[in-house]
Amino acid sequence: MKTYLAAAGGLFLCASSIAQAQTTNVQPAVTQAAVVLPNAQENILRAGLEVPLKTREELTTKKKALRVGQRFQMEVASNVESGGVVVIPAGTPAIGEITEVRNKGMWGKSGYINARVVSLRLGDRNVRLSGTFDDKGVTGTGGVVAAIALVPIAGFLTTGTSAFIPLGANVKAFLDEDLMFRSVPTPPKVLEVPSPGVVQANLTVTK
Repeated sequence: MKTYLAAAGGLFLCASSIAQAQTTNVQPAVTQAAVVLPNAQENILRAGLEVPLKTREELTTKKKALRVGQRFQMEVASNVESGGVVVIPAGTPAIGEITEVRNKGMWGKSGYINARVVSLRLGDRNVRLSGTFDDKGVTGTGGVVAAIALVPIAGFLTTGTSAFIPLGANVKAFLDEDLMFRSVPTPPKVLEVPSPGVVQANLTVTK
């Protein structure tokens, strides 16, 4: 009986040791840590970005031909870049519109032109632009006053000068919408060098 109890006690101690060992070897659950990555650069030009333009035609009230609503040609004056990528290249066509016209007239009235930038054409897409510009001729007020003092009719005939915006005039415009883009790698240009040809001399034999 004692032998049986001793054996049973030994088994109990052995089982307790194994259970304790298993409890000791249990590892805590591994929690995953988040790694914060830097913000990726957005390929986008935001509304409000300045776009330099220039006129591609002359605008003047001299011939009294300008009309409100008339549109005229412009172009991007220099590259618009983002992160070293040319998004809007120089020479990209753009459109402007006449919003107000006043021709010069009697009593020293000068000419006046007011215009706005409408859009630019980038590939097959029209991109909205904003921005206004104007020009005003010189008012002939001083000449009118002097003419009235001397001869009243001369003051009536005195006029100001016409408004004039020359070809190539610089105009400041702004994107009126966000413009998203995707960088496309361009293949390197291969310079073709022609191999030197064999020059054959035509000899004329005379007798």
